Amino acid sequence: MSDCLFCKMAHGEIKPDVVYEDDTVLGFRDINPQAPVHVLLIPKRHISTLNDLEAEDGALIGKLYLAAKRVAAQEGVAEGGYRTLFNCNGDGGQEVFHLHLHLLGGRQMRWPPG
Repeated sequence: MSDCLFCKMAHGEIKPDVVYEDDTVLGFRDINPQAPVHVLLIPKRHISTLNDLEAEDGALIGKLYLAAKRVAAQEGVAEGGYRTLFNCNGDGGQEVFHLHLHLLGGRQMRWPPG
């Protein structure tokens, strides 16, 4: 998608603060962090929302979570604990319509979030 902010990051048109990258996943610091560590992990291929996933995307979702595990260790929050989450559509809190997994850590997480 030519107007998608995260696609532009995935294709190198915009340079985020990258903390992880492989062939299919890009991880970068959130510009509005909600915790001391707040990283977004995106597939490099555009998928708008969780509702747009197909059965064949299962391995990609696994790669996003494995990347989150690596980033959590790299950022020093793996042992203490961290939260991962997807938002889906407007009522779910999704603001950028390119699938992204939030990794939050570095402070005590509460439920409900806040």
